[in-house]
Amino acid sequence: MSIGRIWPSETIEVQDPLSGITLRQLTNYRAHSHHFYFTNPGWYDGGRRLLVASDRDNRTNLFGLDLDSGQLQQLTDLAPLPLPREVEFLRACVSSTRDEAYFWYGMELRALDLHSLETRVLYRMEDGWDVSMINCSADGRHVYASVSEDMSSRFRVDYLRGYVGFRETWAARPLSRILRIAVDGSGGQVLFEESYWIGHVNTSPTRNELLTFCHEGPWNEVDNRIWGMNVDTGTVWKIRARQEEGEAVGHEYWHADGERIGYHGRRVDGTQFIGHVRYDDTDPVETAFPGKTGHIHSNGPELIVGDGGRVVRLWHLQGDGYGAPHALCCHDSSMKIQQLHVHPRFSPDGKHVLFTSDVSGYGNVYLAEVPDVDSLPEVKD
Repeated sequence: MSIGRIWPSETIEVQDPLSGITLRQLTNYRAHSHHFYFTNPGWYDGGRRLLVASDRDNRTNLFGLDLDSGQLQQLTDLAPLPLPREVEFLRACVSSTRDEAYFWYGMELRALDLHSLETRVLYRMEDGWDVSMINCSADGRHVYASVSEDMSSRFRVDYLRGYVGFRETWAARPLSRILRIAVDGSGGQVLFEESYWIGHVNTSPTRNELLTFCHEGPWNEVDNRIWGMNVDTGTVWKIRARQEEGEAVGHEYWHADGERIGYHGRRVDGTQFIGHVRYDDTDPVETAFPGKTGHIHSNGPELIVGDGGRVVRLWHLQGDGYGAPHALCCHDSSMKIQQLHVHPRFSPDGKHVLFTSDVSGYGNVYLAEVPDVDSLPEVKD
């Protein structure tokens, strides 16, 4: 394998047996491929290309997929690394202002020019730390990351396969930090630290000074899941505090306006709700909804996609609430490892849903055009 290698199109069209829509399967290789985590869009080159990770020749690398031709260009050539530093791109991100991607390789945060394919090291993490999500500021000047004490010397850790060590890490209350790292190579700094497991740093897509992070752990047991931060002032605050003991909230993400944060949850009595709230924890809106859900995503409150059960499903806002979900397609993914989680998300223009599934036997990346929601069959569970 070599950087810049062009792989011919693997795109095939498949008809979904449940809804009847035609899906574009973008990868078709006898190993796993996947897109980024649902909070991290991977489109670049004006939306003409998509970043995907793929396991080929017994190693994991990043590829740029041309959405018109279907061709894949190999963008990295990285030697495998052992746990807990293994090579993975679920947590990678791409700038919204330049065609540049960012990812961890071992202890190094690297920048990749998506045209020249040159890489440079932006930051070297100290020994004894582990990484979580990274995200770019709206102006493209910084990458924000959360890191926490590496617990793998104390107990077995393999979060990507079965959440091994997940509860133990939460209970250990590792020292965690939020980092701001300049993309111009001038270095990084610690903005915040505390003795609680921090994960999922998500930056506002429109406000340079705003991000959210989470207290990682069992949703119904953490002190508070969602937190806001103003990176200019260092102020940190709770977002959507728990309203009753045992209530669970999570899978938070920014709406496209960069002002509101979406999430879903479950009350102690089993009632499910979809919600969104302003970044300053004002103007909350929560609505009970029917049907199973896992991860959810939306560009706004009008149309929400989720991956509950075996189906990629859509909820359409009708008046003040959501009716029964409609089946976009059947994903039927095993979700055995994180790279095989469906993680559905809308394209920036809202016209397509991107997701991963191993229904073929291997993880592959799919793109579905969103039709009139009412033309899709309702999901009964």
